[in-house]
Amino acid sequence: MSSPVINALRRLGILAALLGILGTVAGTPAVADSYTPIAGAGSTWAENAVDEWRRAVNQYGMRISYAGTGSSDGRRQFLSGTVDFAVSDIPFQTNPTDGSAAERPASGSYAYMPIVAGGTVFMYHLTVNGKRVTNLRLSGDVVTKIFTGAVKTWDDPVIKADNPGLQLPHRTIVPVVRSDGSGSTAQFTLWMANQHRALWNAYCAKVGRSGACGQTSYYPTVSGMIAQSGDLGVAGYVAQNYGEGAIGYVNYSYALNAHYPVAKILNHSGYYTEPTPQNVAVSLLKARINTNKSSSDYLTQQLDGVYNDSDRRNYPLSSYSYMILPLKVQGTFTKAKGKTLGAFSYYFMCQGQQQAPKLGYSPLPINLVQAGFDQIRRIPGVQAQSINIKNCNNPTFTTSGQNKLAQTAPYPAACDKKGAAPCTGGSGGAKSGSGSGGGSGTGTGTGGEVEAEADGVPATASGTRRRRRPRITDPGDDRRPKPECARPRPTRSEHSRPASSRPGAGRTRTRAAQRAERSGTGDSRTAQEGRRSGDGLDEGGE
Repeated sequence: MSSPVINALRRLGILAALLGILGTVAGTPAVADSYTPIAGAGSTWAENAVDEWRRAVNQYGMRISYAGTGSSDGRRQFLSGTVDFAVSDIPFQTNPTDGSAAERPASGSYAYMPIVAGGTVFMYHLTVNGKRVTNLRLSGDVVTKIFTGAVKTWDDPVIKADNPGLQLPHRTIVPVVRSDGSGSTAQFTLWMANQHRALWNAYCAKVGRSGACGQTSYYPTVSGMIAQSGDLGVAGYVAQNYGEGAIGYVNYSYALNAHYPVAKILNHSGYYTEPTPQNVAVSLLKARINTNKSSSDYLTQQLDGVYNDSDRRNYPLSSYSYMILPLKVQGTFTKAKGKTLGAFSYYFMCQGQQQAPKLGYSPLPINLVQAGFDQIRRIPGVQAQSINIKNCNNPTFTTSGQNKLAQTAPYPAACDKKGAAPCTGGSGGAKSGSGSGGGSGTGTGTGGEVEAEADGVPATASGTRRRRRPRITDPGDDRRPKPECARPRPTRSEHSRPASSRPGAGRTRTRAAQRAERSGTGDSRTAQEGRRSGDGLDEGGE
């Protein structure tokens, strides 16, 4: 055999060895491996993170389909065996408090794994004399009164009390809620039931749910509310021209992607905050995690400590979202799919956490990453890895395990304190001179932070118009991970994505917006569920 051939073989041998090593370093899947496609469904609160991760693993040959149909539908599909995994913002509802049917997962058939942290925010669309308000502040009881119909106009005295010196219009408030079974709704209503029980119970009685309300995944609506499917549907409605006066609850990432402000929320220390990655990291130090490995609710969260935290940086509506993992071969799930699900899970629990802050989420702390690795080992068919967690480069913790994100989190400015005039730096996706993620706004002022707007489209500093319609990505595309400087884009959902995301369609308003416009009031409580199609999953709510 000739020397060049031998040398070539040696090089190939070295290359193969390197590929094998890459598969075990910091959760990087082996490039040469083959993977069976898998499909999941559920939360839209976490969908922007899930979609970023599954696009990233395309380069390793993994094909992950995900339908944002809402946490309730994700759990339903998991139980029916039509998906390989689910993502939900709350656990299975085995003992629901809202009168809905109990969910009955088989014992030992599933496990929970926290996958990302974040905040539920109140994205709003409000202008004064043609200029957009970007520094609104709200206390918890006022938020509850808005979403129970007790406060109806933006110049109500209780809103003015939260915003001294800020000019507010006499305009009707339009609360935008979820129409589908939603973990976002469940987290929001749990907070109201816990912190503002009298107001929430009074509303429940008003809408005929007295004695069966508490936490619910299906928001009880009244006349004057708009109901939309998915976080993207809610954000899309608020961001439309006719969304003037609207306010809706979504994951923080949607407000960042749409470049819209969020209301800063008053915490128990007397400061108004928003869920920056740092603030969420601080807040979730007070979450109580179920650490009983024999419990069916192992690794689920109890958030009373987060709601009542007295740290000035606390954001009260901070929480985790879970992936529901299969522990048995069942339904469409096989061991071959388990190999893919395991490799995908190792990726997002390690490398993928690096992407969380720029998307508008907060990466997991070291204890939950390590616990997640243990859960992944339980997946049938998984190729277990021994990952040095120090090499994950997770922004939350140092190589020694210290919670760096929480330790370095900045304290709010003096202008964020209750009684002071609102800060003038903007909020959410409308911060002055900043992009997604980032820290708290700074500066003081009495006139309020506003941004020039005409025809519902905010202008840049130079006066040129910027489109505010959320950009859409195709969850099935094969693009490689974007550079760190690239701005994340929101995901689509079947019930609310713009027609421009479908082949051959022109630029139009979102489906959700078109439905709302046709209906006039949008006062619909119909829960819309995503359904499976021939080669994958249609995408709907949550």
